[in-house]
Amino acid sequence: MSHQLAVAAIGFWHVHAGDYARNVQQHPDTTLVAVWDDDADRGRAAAEEFGVEFVADLDELLARPELDAVTITTATDQHRDVIGRAIAAGKHVFTEKILAPTVEEAQELVDLACEAGVALVVSLPRLYDDYTVAIERVLDEGTLGELTYSRVRLAHDGWVAGWLPEQFADPDAAIGGALTDLGCHPAYLTRLFHRAEPLSITASYGSVTGRAVEDNAVVTAAFPGGRLGVFEASVVTTPGAFTVELRGTEATLTFGFGGERLLAKGGAFGEDWQELPLPDPRPGAFAQWVQHIHDGTTADENLRHAVELTRMVVASNESAATGRVVELAPVPVA
Repeated sequence: MSHQLAVAAIGFWHVHAGDYARNVQQHPDTTLVAVWDDDADRGRAAAEEFGVEFVADLDELLARPELDAVTITTATDQHRDVIGRAIAAGKHVFTEKILAPTVEEAQELVDLACEAGVALVVSLPRLYDDYTVAIERVLDEGTLGELTYSRVRLAHDGWVAGWLPEQFADPDAAIGGALTDLGCHPAYLTRLFHRAEPLSITASYGSVTGRAVEDNAVVTAAFPGGRLGVFEASVVTTPGAFTVELRGTEATLTFGFGGERLLAKGGAFGEDWQELPLPDPRPGAFAQWVQHIHDGTTADENLRHAVELTRMVVASNESAATGRVVELAPVPVA
């Protein structure tokens, strides 16, 4: 790369905003140059923390020719507008999930980025972790048999311990609660493990703390052939938990039950539980983004996951709100 990419951090609404700003500062090919936020006090505080300029006018910042790229962690309901403006200005975009509040808006942003020749990447970090790489290898080898049932749960104590910001309880800004934000990770992993698009979604939400959005969520996705995938999220669970359970016609895999270990049993793995080695993780989403900018390529797989994740989240929210099963239309093959 001929020069370090000049990157601005757009919005500090989301809890991961600081993480992505640190990613920019720590990557050898990127440098953080500015911060913008629609809340000027929040933006100035972030700019001071990271030792960069606060810019009050987003359009003025995006118009700077020396600015190459942006990370976007605004409120979710601002994604379509802010990401669209960044793409129109020719800036590469790394953004927090979900990509947009609707499937149509998500696909529109993908198409706009492609037409503009800018790299758009959505942070879906668990696609690239070591346990995911190991599980995919088992699925590819066929030693699990046919996957008939999966369960992926992600939970933390954010609204028990009081560290999750209250803006996450705003149903308009956040476009939902625990499932829309935290449940994204179990959702896209469920789709990945089943190697198919869900046919229908059934969701049940609860609010233990009485906020306007759910803090407990369980969703069942029906896949072709009668297979079921359950994905769950909670922000009222102590201690936090990340667990994976995959049941096949020949064997079973589990991860995270009582330790960060991937265990297998049945079929080729034998009658006793055995621990499987975890390989190196794949490059993370941020590193992939920088590489796509460098290579002038498109993050096709990441963006397909991002659009289909939006489809699953929207269907889950609709099912929980209506109490009905939401049937999903077949996804066209690109």
